[in-house]
Amino acid sequence: MTTELKIAYIGGGSREWARKLMFDLALEPALGGSVKLFDINFDAAKLNEQLGNWLQDQDGVVSRWKYEAVQTLEESLRGADFVVVSIQPGTLDIMAQEIALAEEYGMFFPVGDTSGAPGLVRGLRAATIYKNFAHAIAEHCPNAWVINYTNPMTICTRTLTRVEPKLKVFGCCHEVFKSQELFAELASEHLQTTAPIPRADVAINVQGINHFTWIDRATYNGMDLFPLLTAHIQKPGVLREYTQAEVENFGTWFHSTDQVKFHLFQRYGILAAAGDRHLVEFLPGFTRSPEELFKWGIIRTPVSWRKARWTNAPQQTRDLLAGKEKLSLGASGEEGIAQIKALVGLGERVTNVNMENQGQISNLPLHAVVETNARFSQDDVRPLNAGALAPGLYPLITRHVSNQELIVEAALTCDKDMAFHAVYNDPTNRLPIDESWEMFNRMLQASCEFLPGWN
Repeated sequence: MTTELKIAYIGGGSREWARKLMFDLALEPALGGSVKLFDINFDAAKLNEQLGNWLQDQDGVVSRWKYEAVQTLEESLRGADFVVVSIQPGTLDIMAQEIALAEEYGMFFPVGDTSGAPGLVRGLRAATIYKNFAHAIAEHCPNAWVINYTNPMTICTRTLTRVEPKLKVFGCCHEVFKSQELFAELASEHLQTTAPIPRADVAINVQGINHFTWIDRATYNGMDLFPLLTAHIQKPGVLREYTQAEVENFGTWFHSTDQVKFHLFQRYGILAAAGDRHLVEFLPGFTRSPEELFKWGIIRTPVSWRKARWTNAPQQTRDLLAGKEKLSLGASGEEGIAQIKALVGLGERVTNVNMENQGQISNLPLHAVVETNARFSQDDVRPLNAGALAPGLYPLITRHVSNQELIVEAALTCDKDMAFHAVYNDPTNRLPIDESWEMFNRMLQASCEFLPGWN
């Protein structure tokens, strides 16, 4: 039997996440129904409507979905069982300005979407936008589960329940999966298995905040995997410095050498779960020059590349619809569909999610959004006890928790000073207070159209 669902997609003109959702839904026979796509760019949503409906007639598709682009947020939400949110909070031009301004002041961010001055100001925009989403969801589908994919993940997820506390919200991120896969590879090599060990078979304890998440336990069939990781890091050539030429020849903007991750493990005995590109944006010292980043095997993702991808994606979709490009229908590797199945009563699922702290991390503030494992079952997401942060990690993480809470509150109250306090307190900030204030105001000016009520 098929469970029929109504899904609202905010950001339904998405170039990447919408396609992932469509493909994953197409490959899941237990679910079917309708997806309403809302985007401020209606033409982009309309193109995804065409893609989603075209998919229904392709080989390998095992479910039935009807996709419809709609003109208003309210129309997409009315009666929805699930709400998926993946938006660009502000334009890529604004993102480019923020990152360029940070570089002008001597701070070089590989990503710039979560922390540091660019990520926190982006958070102001996102929280301002998400405030309206929260009210609309509470009015039109108050019992729906809301799944957030937008960065900054913590700020976006926190805003929804800060504005409307009764909403059922969680945020999803795939960064932890890479570390889980690393442990699976080490276990497979150690045990000399004939087939790769699936990442889902590696049990990990997750604690922290999005993009600054840590794993303090990892086992496979009861075997502790941390000794295998320690031995791996001690192998000749695993820890090393990189040159600019090497990094620029990786051929991708997203490769992680894991040098930062492994050095942190040596010093803390706990594995940072995110990729190095994100980790360096939460820590002092790494973003002070491009050369410093190259040494650690990290390259900055240029916003020009993001803009080119954004510009070219619609034509790639049109080529697919016209038969000029071959359809490659495969699962995305994301957990969203498995989570939805569990929430409608089709089994259970344990995976990492971002949710308000209900005590799952005992020494972080209640209600601040944290990332831990949770158990998904029928109409319930139950965070699993992750324990207290280790004494060494606690000051690293609580600084960011405080800043994220400040940004959400500042966005909701239009409090410029409060927002500045978060930016000034960020560990990547290298500036005295007068230059920090100057940089902050220049970033705000770039975002003025998305921050009504600010001066």
